[in-house]
Amino acid sequence: MHLLGPIRHLTLLGTLFLGAPPALADSITVTDDDGREVRLENPAERIVSLAPHITEVLFAVGAGDRLVGVTEFSDFPPEAAALPRVGGYSRIDMERVVQVDPDLVIAWRSGNSGAQIEHLRDLGFTVYVSEPRSFEGVASSMRRMATLAGTAEPGDAAVQAFLDEIQALRGDYSAREPVRLFYQVWEQPLMTVNDNHLISEAIRLCGGVNVFGHLDRLVPRMDREAVLEADPEVIIGGGMGEDRPDWVLAWQQWADLTAVQRDNLFFIPPSLLQRHTPRIAEGTRLMCEALERARSRRAD
Repeated sequence: MHLLGPIRHLTLLGTLFLGAPPALADSITVTDDDGREVRLENPAERIVSLAPHITEVLFAVGAGDRLVGVTEFSDFPPEAAALPRVGGYSRIDMERVVQVDPDLVIAWRSGNSGAQIEHLRDLGFTVYVSEPRSFEGVASSMRRMATLAGTAEPGDAAVQAFLDEIQALRGDYSAREPVRLFYQVWEQPLMTVNDNHLISEAIRLCGGVNVFGHLDRLVPRMDREAVLEADPEVIIGGGMGEDRPDWVLAWQQWADLTAVQRDNLFFIPPSLLQRHTPRIAEGTRLMCEALERARSRRAD
């Protein structure tokens, strides 16, 4: 496995000495979310995705048929379930990646180990790092992945449809009365997001105010007492699965919370808000509708 990188470099050197055609002039070059230049001589035909949201984006921009490896929990669209697994996003099976021999690996900065990303580069693989923090960031990631895969036309159509949906939601909800909310990402440990997270852009679009948006960490850990002290008007969360609102319903035992008193505990399937994909537009719509219900439950 460790010989792969040197072999790739020797092959490249041999090609240069033999007088290869001037492919660099027509090469595909994009800048990833780490600010690194990523260059391919031709559109990627064999792609490994190292996170479920990356898998989903590649399908959305018409490049799903280029995938030769994905991580666990890559379950959307349904076709993704049949693809070979190369480990989990936090623990990549390097031997499996080498076996599927991709010409492009797309990694997730927040989820994949930095050491493993560097190891992939050391092995000679071209790596693009994804980390969108905004709706425009999602759109930009979609464009760049489509460029790398040579699917610019379907990619542009998917980007435009996504941005049109976001713009329509912004027009409908962004000027509504503010609603203070707590968004729960995880249960044990209890985790939320700060204002730099993509989920917080969805919150702001809907006229919401993240009660923990001021915290320094992107995904802060906290104790339950901090939530009780903040006393949000609304609690929204995901859960262990797409149809398990257990974590949100657990707040019902604190009857003094404003969110409990007004029946403002809302579950949104985690894949619709916690994956950086065009489906976050659907998750944002559900959040906006939840906050509108909360406004209607205020005393006159």
